[in-house]
Amino acid sequence: MAELTPGGRPVRVVIVDDDPMVRTGLRFMLGGSADLEVVGEAADGAEAITAADAHWPDVMLMDVRMPRMDGVEATRQIRARPRAPQVLILTTFHADEYVLEAIRNGATGFLLKDTPPEELIAAVRKVAAGQSILSPKVIGAVVSFVAASGAGSRRAQANEQFGKLTDREREVAIGLGHGWSNAEIGNALGMGVSTVKGHVSRVLGKLGMNNRSQAAVMVHDAGLV
Repeated sequence: MAELTPGGRPVRVVIVDDDPMVRTGLRFMLGGSADLEVVGEAADGAEAITAADAHWPDVMLMDVRMPRMDGVEATRQIRARPRAPQVLILTTFHADEYVLEAIRNGATGFLLKDTPPEELIAAVRKVAAGQSILSPKVIGAVVSFVAASGAGSRRAQANEQFGKLTDREREVAIGLGHGWSNAEIGNALGMGVSTVKGHVSRVLGKLGMNNRSQAAVMVHDAGLV
């Protein structure tokens, strides 16, 4: 079992989906883990914002296609708040414009709704600990969609942003684009993990990013991978 939060309490989770059966299933899956606590539910993006303010969750499991307000706009507004929870997108699609826009707006990553329970639980724990959920396999799906959706319109802007980075920071950013962990980036570039962490922090700061997933998508927008 993963450790509890630094305060010694379970990770607080809010489930956001317009299908009540999906919410019930997710609550059931997460309910068996003592270090996770479902503290609220929401049926659309507007309710998600209210739930975020009411429950102060650590992680929000967010559907993207919902009535009234979709998960993309809800993610944008929630991530702009102080003490914003991490947002993990749940989708029936491997990658589409909704998913990409949610990540650009601060989501930490995404999972398919048919993800096995043990993988879902592990993902919530990782996101709560500040890790992104964009594995090399998932990155591959994102790359395919970006290539098919005319990323050229964003390429110039992304490359302008990457012009702010040093050569070393650019190499680290490309590692993020591959979906590599800090250890994998360190092995590829001959750096220690603590050094990589410092570079990642500077990359995110210079790019104005909240998390590694956003940086990874921008890497692909720029055509660097």
